[in-house]
Amino acid sequence: MTTSTELRTVTTRVPARLDRLPWSRFHWRIVIGLGTVWILDGLEVTIVGAVASRMTEPGSGIDLTSADIGTAAAIYVAGACFGALLFGRLTDRYGRKKLFMLTLLIYIVATVATAFAHEAWYLFLARFITGMGIGGEYAAINSAIDELIPARNRGQVDLAINGSYWVGAAIGSLAALLLLNTEIFAADLGWRLAFGLGGILGLGIMLVRRHVPESPRWLFIHGREEEAERIVDQIEAEVREETGQKLPEPGEAITVRQRDVIPFTEIARVALQRYPRRAVLGLALFIGQAFLYNAIVFDLGTILSGFFDVQSGSVPYFMAIFAIANFLGPLLLGRLFDTVGRKPMIAGTYFGSAAVAVVLAILLINGTLTAWWFFLLVSVIFFVASAGASSAYLTVSEVFPMETRALSISLFFAVGTGIGGITGPLLFGHFIHSGNPELMALGFIIGAAAMVLGGLAEVFFGVKAEQQSLENIAKPLTAEEAEADWRNEPSPEAARERARPENVRRAAREREQRIADRTARREERESAGGRRYRPGTGSSFYSPGMVGTTGTASRTAAMADQSLDHEIEQVATALAERGPTSLAELERTVGGRSWGPGRFRKALREAVRESRAKSLPDDVYAPPGPASRPGGGHK
Repeated sequence: MTTSTELRTVTTRVPARLDRLPWSRFHWRIVIGLGTVWILDGLEVTIVGAVASRMTEPGSGIDLTSADIGTAAAIYVAGACFGALLFGRLTDRYGRKKLFMLTLLIYIVATVATAFAHEAWYLFLARFITGMGIGGEYAAINSAIDELIPARNRGQVDLAINGSYWVGAAIGSLAALLLLNTEIFAADLGWRLAFGLGGILGLGIMLVRRHVPESPRWLFIHGREEEAERIVDQIEAEVREETGQKLPEPGEAITVRQRDVIPFTEIARVALQRYPRRAVLGLALFIGQAFLYNAIVFDLGTILSGFFDVQSGSVPYFMAIFAIANFLGPLLLGRLFDTVGRKPMIAGTYFGSAAVAVVLAILLINGTLTAWWFFLLVSVIFFVASAGASSAYLTVSEVFPMETRALSISLFFAVGTGIGGITGPLLFGHFIHSGNPELMALGFIIGAAAMVLGGLAEVFFGVKAEQQSLENIAKPLTAEEAEADWRNEPSPEAARERARPENVRRAAREREQRIADRTARREERESAGGRRYRPGTGSSFYSPGMVGTTGTASRTAAMADQSLDHEIEQVATALAERGPTSLAELERTVGGRSWGPGRFRKALREAVRESRAKSLPDDVYAPPGPASRPGGGHK
């Protein structure tokens, strides 16, 4: 059945309504139902790396060489690239939900089918289709998450989701440790059950995903604004019922010219003409991280077995530690992206991992490495690289216009990963099969060169950019304000601004000044002395490619800073009305849980720093001024 939709110019507050929502169970469903795709990908990659050496042994039930393992990995990546292109286009045409259900189903069927492989050709086919499912997930999921999560929480959520890849990797390693134990499972059975584990997790995710709605942002841009408004109404009703609070007023509306399909020619023009520097940056970051990550992660087990005589049953120990090292990278280095700066940190992580890879290659040629020293150097490479590599996905998902977002992710993933992610496992697989340490060293040198290229792209094209609403980072192709300027007519934003009462405009100016002063104080405080280099997670994991957007006039608010200002005001007002109050009671009073993970404590810390609140012993807070006995209210 086909549905005809009349396309026209509309003004909508759907983006602003979504961005101003308090954190709720709805957003947890988005994170669990959609964000867990990274866990599946980490599980898939690590399962292969952990069980690969077992699959090359006699009695495994399948006749494979180390070169076949590299080929299977390359074919998996090729399938992911093809799936990203195919399903990315379908995602932008038919919607996020239809496709993220379909791609998950494809993944489940294909990964379970892998468990029944008895010939190399069957394994290659099953891995290609599994890759298609995962590649399609990238396109549908990244865009859906960014469009459904409020702007103030988006950076933190992206960081957590990207880091969850290594949670999946650790799960895969620990599961493989059990499944490769020949005292429990036969040599030709354990690795098959390892692949089946991904299918079980996928089924659980599908049950959650059924309750995730279509993206309202996608709906209104494709002429289905009534459906978009209805879905947002339902979300708002659910959030109001959960929080028991009246929702704040949404920000300003956006005027768009609806379209059913964005032609390929326009997508190419946007990437190459309107944002050429972003295109080069995103591509270079993808190629560098894809080569090194896919080559090492898929082939680490066969490297350890082939060059260092590590038993196949012991490989999962190494893979689990490897996953932890990768997870600790953004966990400990993330804060430096805020204090030292995105540009030096992203370039530094790419250059730093390349330098360690060169050192490892030299030691391989000299023949002075033991298994544990080799593994330590590999872990250092990825500890450094992991903090910057996931920025490639976040960059592309945020810096292109709404209408082309899913396909932009698909194109950059497919091209960048096609160049780096296919050649890496293929080269390493054949280098491992040769048994020549010098060829193995050459593989690490090539990987280092790819990372250097990514670092150079960051040096020349990366810029510092603040967290903004998606519509500010890249203006939708259908936005009408530019056309109004061409006609010498006032833009909708300017007209709305003039229509506001003077007291409202004055309050907005005062809020903007508070935000500017707060930002300046925070940057000065965090960058002072040794505090600048203190490890820890950042307020968000910034993307490096927001070229040309930091000075752009925005139609919608900078949600993160405005939300923080509103939350500080709520804390200060509550303390002024109630007097000294315990931490738990203060959080209940202002509804801090609904602000999102960690936001209440952040607002409270800022209120204390700005002398809007005072910390007393025993987790009690009071308004500034003389201390009084805690009572939770006036006498």
